[in-house]
Amino acid sequence: MDENESSAEHHAFDITRRTVIETGTTALLLTALPRGALAAGAVDDSGPPPPSAKVELQINGRSHSLTLDPRTTLLDALREHLALTGSKKGCDHGQCGACTVLIEGRRINSCLTLAVMHDGQSVTTIEGLAEGDNLHPLQAAFVEHDGFQCGYCTSGQICSAVGMLAENRQGMPSYVTKDLTQPAAELTEMEIRERMSGNICRCAAYPNIVAAIKQAAGLPT
Repeated sequence: MDENESSAEHHAFDITRRTVIETGTTALLLTALPRGALAAGAVDDSGPPPPSAKVELQINGRSHSLTLDPRTTLLDALREHLALTGSKKGCDHGQCGACTVLIEGRRINSCLTLAVMHDGQSVTTIEGLAEGDNLHPLQAAFVEHDGFQCGYCTSGQICSAVGMLAENRQGMPSYVTKDLTQPAAELTEMEIRERMSGNICRCAAYPNIVAAIKQAAGLPT
């Protein structure tokens, strides 16, 4: 094989290798870009928006009539439409509990439910717990026991604790409840921690939170 033939063969191999790399890169982009664009909200949705929905929410004892996109979460309705910003948007996936509110007395992650699903129902947020200048017992206990640091999770922690104590009074057991024959579980530290496990405190003020809940429940701290 002379020098010209060897050079031509090497050049052909180089082009083939480059072609393979370019083809593979193009295929990767064609499969990855639509997903990336969708995640970034860059997909052009040219279809008509869903019709607005009217909803009547009873929030903290007051009636509110709203016209919303039916996809609006309860959390966004509270924060963006009613300026009730005490309920925080943390993970927006129902994992941190910062958005916890009470629906008919039951705690719920407001980021995971739609506002239209609660038409006519009673909603209590952190803004509705105090009576004038008188703090709710759990609010007062959180202050006394320094149950917060940055405070971002605090409104969800307090609303969740209100719902949790009501659940226990109604005889609802938890995963760690030892005696299911009793009308209410003994609120040990383990019991409280288990029942409050859906609320994350990134500052790790858990001992103080438990102490505050015990005080509000009338237990020794």
